[in-house]
Amino acid sequence: MELRNVILVDEQDKEVGTMEKMETHQKGILHRAFSVFVFNSKGEMLLQQRALNKYHSAGLWTNSCCSHPGPGEVTADAAARRLQEEMGFTTPLEKLFDFVYRIEFNNGMTEHEFDHVYAGEYDGEIILDRHEVMDYCFKNMVEVRNDLREQPDKFTTWFKLAFPRVEAWWAGRYNYV
Repeated sequence: MELRNVILVDEQDKEVGTMEKMETHQKGILHRAFSVFVFNSKGEMLLQQRALNKYHSAGLWTNSCCSHPGPGEVTADAAARRLQEEMGFTTPLEKLFDFVYRIEFNNGMTEHEFDHVYAGEYDGEIILDRHEVMDYCFKNMVEVRNDLREQPDKFTTWFKLAFPRVEAWWAGRYNYV
């Protein structure tokens, strides 16, 4: 589904209107988004490498899936829909937390998002939408943490911001010491 409009929100995630997606990113207006982190049964994180044709953060590694709900769409439903569209599967998702961030890109675009973060577990087949995703891999959390420290420029901004809180949740979930 090609999303045309996004939901504009205030700092408490209260809807204040809608706007065309590219215009929202050109003007840097706060809008609703979501990020999905998927793990396999071994506790390894599913990472995706964004396609080279993306309008920002092209070719960077990030969480399993991220996007925006459309007007009138429940955020959790949009997260499940987009996971199916980008990665070719669905799995139950658990809401972890929210955070707001703003990042300006060299191409004049700005991400200013109220990001809802979800997690799930999946061990089956992955079928990529090559217009959205160039590659994927599973990595254990130590590898992800080390990669973020040693090569931070290979990852999206929102992934770097969300990772510490996701890692803390993961440590409790998978009994990691």
